[in-house]
This record gives sequence, structure tokens and C-alpha cells, in this order.
Amino acid sequence: MNPDAITPQPTAFAFLAPRKVWVPLSLAVLAMLGLTLKSCFGAAKAAPRARMVPVAVAPARKGDIDIHYSGLGTVVTLDTVTLKTRVDGAITRIAFKEGQMVKAGDLLVEIDTRPYAVALMQAEGQLAKDQAALKNAQRDLVRYSSLVKQGIIPAQQADTQDALVDQDAAAVKVDQAAVASARLNLTYCRITSPIAGRAGLRLVDLGNMVHATDTTGLVVITPVQPINVMFTLPADQIQAVVAATRGGRALPLDAFDREDTHRIAQGTLQALDNQIDTTTGTIRLRALFRNEDLALFPNQFVNIHLNVDTLRGVTIIPSAALQRGAEGTYVYVVKPDYTADLRMVNVQYTEGDATVVRSGALPGDLVVVDGIEKLRPGAKVVIPGPGDAAGPAKAGK
Repeated sequence: MNPDAITPQPTAFAFLAPRKVWVPLSLAVLAMLGLTLKSCFGAAKAAPRARMVPVAVAPARKGDIDIHYSGLGTVVTLDTVTLKTRVDGAITRIAFKEGQMVKAGDLLVEIDTRPYAVALMQAEGQLAKDQAALKNAQRDLVRYSSLVKQGIIPAQQADTQDALVDQDAAAVKVDQAAVASARLNLTYCRITSPIAGRAGLRLVDLGNMVHATDTTGLVVITPVQPINVMFTLPADQIQAVVAATRGGRALPLDAFDREDTHRIAQGTLQALDNQIDTTTGTIRLRALFRNEDLALFPNQFVNIHLNVDTLRGVTIIPSAALQRGAEGTYVYVVKPDYTADLRMVNVQYTEGDATVVRSGALPGDLVVVDGIEKLRPGAKVVIPGPGDAAGPAKAGK
């Protein structure tokens, strides 16, 4: 048999091997194709969300707002008294505590009264002596007058006795003044407060010798209820203040701390100065505070907010929403379809974080206060919910 005539016949096992190879490969290709399509569709579906801009919004509202003028002020007292002694002596009692609130007439310091009590006794003794001499002279004058009428003694002797009566009467007056002076010195030994206020740190101690000629005092009394604040305002605000005070109206004002964040006290405007300081272009004003809670201290620096008028029924938006461009001031408003709308606004007044606008926003509009730098007119926005990561996506639907 010719070997070349023999043709190999395919067997079932010959075709089985290639199929086992191609089937897994086909399944792998289909799986990769499915993952690719899913990724593409997922990216296409997520693409609109990626274009949404997360923003924070606040509603515009209708309300009232006070117009304030601000100035730096200093707390000053109505009057300050430095107590001094009018007599010399040793301090025997200190009847107050440092920082204590005292009333007019309260005893503060006592000085040794014994030397002045002795002086009073001496003055009273001298007065009694001169009063007796005066009484005797007056009786002699009566006798001399009778003898003159009888012609027993000359009239000159009676006249001399009359002059002696006058001298003794004058001596009695001097003695009476000496007694009054001694009693006054005894009164001066008790030093009382002439006004109501707060006692400062004492300048003397128990047992110290004090003199009427001392330059330093015993204690300083400072009234703090009520108390004044002197502050300044720019000259261009004077006319508005004068107009607001016509008719005797007392303008209310608030005193804030140095950081201008915490209100300390409330008071009223009392007076304006009569001229402008040409070196600073400001005018001085004085305010009165009742200071019932003693929050204001003398020489304390405060920020004054003077209420000159009130705008009523106006549209108020957060100041953070304002943006300024080449065409003017504008805000972004979020429309019901969650798109950003650029609106030009006419600002009337700004007070802290609140701004009054005449046009451009209406009460109830949601104005963007954060995320503005990424916005463009017509851009889709999303408003995140507090503590909810899924909130933006829900809001954007």
C-alpha cells in the first residue's frame, strides 16, 4: 500500500481541543466588554452630578433694621472726689472697704478727736469767763447811769463804762467763734463721703498721721451710677444726628466692648459739642448710662453704636452674599429649578452681617452666601443638607 495514499482522518478529539480554548476566551471578552460598557454608562450618568456646584444659601427676609453710627468712646465719671483731711491728727478708724459702694454721708475715716475736744473745752471756758465779765460790766453801767442822773459822778465815767460793756460783748463774740471752730474741728475728725460712688484703694493706713497740708488724699470716690461716655463721630454725620434729636428726642445707643462683639450697656445721647475738632474732623458727644449692673468702669474704652433711625419693612440679605464687579454689586439667587441666577442689587444700607437692598432680591429668595466663586449664571447648584452626604444629590434632582 502506498503510504502517500493514506489520508489522516479527523477525529472527535481533534475538534474538541480548540473549542475548550475559545469558549473561555469568548466569555472573558464578553465580561470585559460588559464592564467597559457599565463603566461608560456609569460615568455618563454621573457626569451631570459632577457639574453641580455645592453652595450654601440663606433666605432674603423682610423686616426692620436700625441705622447706627459708630464711634470710639471713653467712660468718664460725672465728678470725682479725692477726700482730704482738714485737720491734723492720727487715723483711729477706717470705716470702708476698698472698692465698696458708698452713699453720700457714709463715714469713711475717723481722726483722733481728743486734742480737739480739749480745745473745745478751753474755748467754752473762755466764753463763760467773758460772758461773766460782760454781765458785770452791764450791771455797773446801770449803776453809773443812775449816779450820773443824781449828779454824784460825772457823765464821762458812765460813758467809759458803756465802752467797756461793748468791749466785753465783742470778746464774747470772739469766744463764741472759737467754740464754733473747735466744734467744727471735731466734725472734721469724722470724714464722710460727699457723694455716692465707689471707693478706690485707700491711700493711708490705720494709725498714720495726716495733715491738712498733705497733697495726697485719703481715698478717691468715683460715682459710677449713672456714668458718662465721651465719644466722637465724623463731621459728615453731624447733620443726621442733629435732625434726629430735634424736638428733644433722646437717641438710644449701645456700648460694646473693645472687640465690638459684646454689648455692655445701653444709654441715651445727652449732648453734642459746639464745634468740630479741625485736627481730626470729628465732633465730641456725651452719652449717659444708668450702669445698674456696674459693667462700665471709668476710663474704659468702648465702641458706641448710636441709633439715629430705623428702616422698616425693607428687604434684608446677608452681607456675605454681596459681590462686586465691573458693572456694580450683584448676588446669586437660586431659582426653583436649582440654577443660579445673577442679579444686580441696589444696596441701601449695611449693618454688620445684614444688608438692606432696594432692588434685585425679594423676601423669600435664596441668595448664595458660600461657593460663589465657582458659580456662573445658569449653573446647576446643589444645596448640601446638614450632616447628610446624600443631601446634595437629592436636592439637585
